[in-house]
Amino acid sequence: AVHAPDGGGEHGPLFVFSLRPHAMTAIAPAELDRTIDRLLAGLQWQTTVFHVGRYCGERWRASTAGHALAGFHIVLQGQCHLHRPGRAPVALAAGDGVFLLGDTPHSLTAQAGDAALCAPQAMAPLLPGDGRGTGLACGFFQFSGALSHMMVRALPEVLVLRAADGAAPAAALVECMLREAQAGAGGDAATSPVMARLTDLLFFYVVRHAVRAAEVPAGLWRLLRHPALAPLLARLLDAPGQAWSVQDMAAVVHMSRARFFREFQGACGQAPGQFLTTLRMQVAAQRIERGESVARAAEQVGYLSYAAFSRAFKKTTGLQPGTWQRQRAQPGATPPH
Repeated sequence: AVHAPDGGGEHGPLFVFSLRPHAMTAIAPAELDRTIDRLLAGLQWQTTVFHVGRYCGERWRASTAGHALAGFHIVLQGQCHLHRPGRAPVALAAGDGVFLLGDTPHSLTAQAGDAALCAPQAMAPLLPGDGRGTGLACGFFQFSGALSHMMVRALPEVLVLRAADGAAPAAALVECMLREAQAGAGGDAATSPVMARLTDLLFFYVVRHAVRAAEVPAGLWRLLRHPALAPLLARLLDAPGQAWSVQDMAAVVHMSRARFFREFQGACGQAPGQFLTTLRMQVAAQRIERGESVARAAEQVGYLSYAAFSRAFKKTTGLQPGTWQRQRAQPGATPPH
């Protein structure tokens, strides 16, 4: 189930969804899952848990905004409200999560009233058996990897997970996070590597279901939601090096060239040829990240001319292939997108 209670605007729409079974496209479910998982295999990120604990009273405020990073808030116990400028507050309960895929102005408070009247305050430990206040795990995501920018950009800027609606795996992960926080209440639960890994799993789970459930903006994931175009994306991923023409792509989806061009651009926001070049460069960058030579990666996505490949690669990633390769070989390096 998907709800979009507020429309677009300066900071993008808010998408609220529950993880329940649904129908999405005419593509076979097994093929759809395979394509989604193949794409998500290229989504890389590093999780930093900023703080874990409990807020008491009604005058507190929490936010991850202002750090130029994606952020998250997971409600471990109690309840609170999400505030964004120009939008109605969104009530959150235990097990719900907010995932902000950009540095979006926002805050969490205990009340639905004016968030500006509340001030940041220190968190108290989450003690076993103490259900007072609101327990939160908050932190940041830093995305890397060749395909990450392409995938994140095609998702809604803010995702709110409603874990109460039959989302047993998500609820189990949040319960594990609560227990880990309580177990580390005597120290700093935010430094627990288990907490970070649990957040990673929850985020992957949420993104996978958001792709299946949410009314995603035009882009990569929108193609998977298009009954006719979804099989083409799988074919392009299977054979990025094939000499695809617009007519070839139109034939796969049994459309005329003119209709295919209109349908594709309407769903994706890009012309078919432009999208194919971007996809090829992202696939090539991913192969280079895995240790493949630049020449071999170029060949696998259909380029026999290094000069042509290098121009297309730099236009897509901002770097020459050799520079990308050297940066990825350095521990902790994250190339620009």
